[in-house]
Amino acid sequence: MKVINRILKAVLVAVILVVVGFIGIIVYAIISDFKPKEKEIVSTSEKAEILNDSMELSLITWNIGYGGMDKEMDFFYDGGTKVFTPEAKFINNLHEIIKFLKQNNSMDFILIQEVDKNSKRSYHINEYDSLTKSLKDFFPSFAKNYDVFFVPVPPSTPMGKVLSGLSTFSKYLPSSSVRYSFPGEYGFPKQLFMLDRCFLVNRFPLSNGRELLVINTHNEAFDPGQIRKAQMAYLKDFLLDEYRNGNYIITGGDWNQNPPEFQSAFTVNKTDTTQMVIPKDYLPPDWKWLYDNRTPSERNVVNTYNPLLTTTNIFDFFLISPNIIAESVEGIQLNFENSDHNPVRIKLKLQ
Repeated sequence: MKVINRILKAVLVAVILVVVGFIGIIVYAIISDFKPKEKEIVSTSEKAEILNDSMELSLITWNIGYGGMDKEMDFFYDGGTKVFTPEAKFINNLHEIIKFLKQNNSMDFILIQEVDKNSKRSYHINEYDSLTKSLKDFFPSFAKNYDVFFVPVPPSTPMGKVLSGLSTFSKYLPSSSVRYSFPGEYGFPKQLFMLDRCFLVNRFPLSNGRELLVINTHNEAFDPGQIRKAQMAYLKDFLLDEYRNGNYIITGGDWNQNPPEFQSAFTVNKTDTTQMVIPKDYLPPDWKWLYDNRTPSERNVVNTYNPLLTTTNIFDFFLISPNIIAESVEGIQLNFENSDHNPVRIKLKLQ
């Protein structure tokens, strides 16, 4: 009987410790929760160069998956099994990502998503600092969208600390760089451990007295649709207001949904119904969606990448206002070697 009592006491103590630990994590998460304002100024400058109102521009967007979402990753959040890519593989991924971006440093703007500053998943390497040092000809800006002291899932191998965001690198000094918070959040306590989504707006004065806005966005990925709809409604109002003011607008990034009328041409697994499509009437028809329907930009990470079996989509693309002419758009097929996304490159002309 004494042995049984000792066992029961040990079990009870273990249960109490787990409960207390869980409560402690929740309490500290509440205290340290990242609560960004709707609008936060990242930087301003009175020395911004005035750009020609008929100039040609080139841009590239790429979700680099913090260097941890290479072709061998099957991620637990999407139904896979893994949490971390091995450190050696991560280092190689980051090296190859930086190598590719340096090869494309002729771009006027580089828009990047999932850039870690201090995260367990990326071995606490400051990727923003590494990118800034490598892209020396650019003016960098950063908007934080994930700041959690400890992500407790999965329980067996917690993801731990995450500090991450999106970055825009520009050949021209912006007059301002501003972070705008997307609306919508998950229920308690899940919201404490999820991303605080946002878009980053860089403004540039033009010779005709208007402004060019380059917007870097990373929309919601994991909800069934309501949060994404709220985010898109907020972004729509922002875009239309800026266009009514006569401004030129380029929006690019990882939208985590298909562009209007895209038919999921790359979907291999026909039972995958998680894709969302932006409504055709989201914006007036003279706004232009730019994507390469020959090249997928995103892969499903429920399994490691298999070109014959993996579901792929177009989640990364650009949207331009009616006063901009699209000259070319190209999806760059990297076969998801170092990220679960492929880059997309475009050329434009202001009119």
